[in-house]
Amino acid sequence: MPVTAYDLTGRTAFVTGAASGIGRACAVLLAEAGAVVHCADRDAQGLDETAALIKDRGGAAHTHALDVIDRAQLGEAVAACERLDVMAAVAGIMHRSPVLETRDEDLDRVLGVNFKGVLYACQEAAGAMIASGTRGSIVTMASGAVDTGGPGLLCYGAAKAAVVQLTKTLATEMGPHGIRVNAVAPGWIRTPMTDRNDIEAQTRTETLMARMSPLGRVGEPEDIAHAVLHLASDASSFTTGQIIRPNGGVAMPW
Repeated sequence: MPVTAYDLTGRTAFVTGAASGIGRACAVLLAEAGAVVHCADRDAQGLDETAALIKDRGGAAHTHALDVIDRAQLGEAVAACERLDVMAAVAGIMHRSPVLETRDEDLDRVLGVNFKGVLYACQEAAGAMIASGTRGSIVTMASGAVDTGGPGLLCYGAAKAAVVQLTKTLATEMGPHGIRVNAVAPGWIRTPMTDRNDIEAQTRTETLMARMSPLGRVGEPEDIAHAVLHLASDASSFTTGQIIRPNGGVAMPW
């Protein structure tokens, strides 16, 4: 496949969770590939910083300060796009609690952002693509937690497992429209969401995760952004319903 397969010139991408971390890295890389990028997040200041990064590198960006669990806000933002070729539903939150200590409000909050927010983004994107006849790409954000599990990950892992099911189901429904739907399931990535206030604890965690990887390191947001770019581009034109796992080899499921 020629390198030009990654050229998104003339296309429009929408990225949720674009104010920081993986979402920001995705927005910047998609813009560098030529896409006009609509950046969405609750963090208005972070959005402005992402947009500035994109514009400083010669790209085009628009910002939408919104909450992904507000379907109306998300719908208005997607409708503001003249066209939509790529949806990267990245927004998410982390939560840890033992199963026996998990409260209803914990589950509702995490499922709200990490599953409903992705569902709403997929619905709005798919609807817009069908209406315009665009053979687009929808990329969701799953997690290595769906393969490995771990103490305290009930809410987070359950929401990400639901994202995987959403991805596979939507892929079968959107295929006849020429719309591809895939998920990225990152391993341990160094982002604000994984940062801890205790620097020593952070160092111990990253050292442990690096030792678990055959590559001997933890991931960076750009590692995930490149997987998203691949799925957004023509280089993956025959890929749908798949879970791409940039996890450093920590998990190798069938």
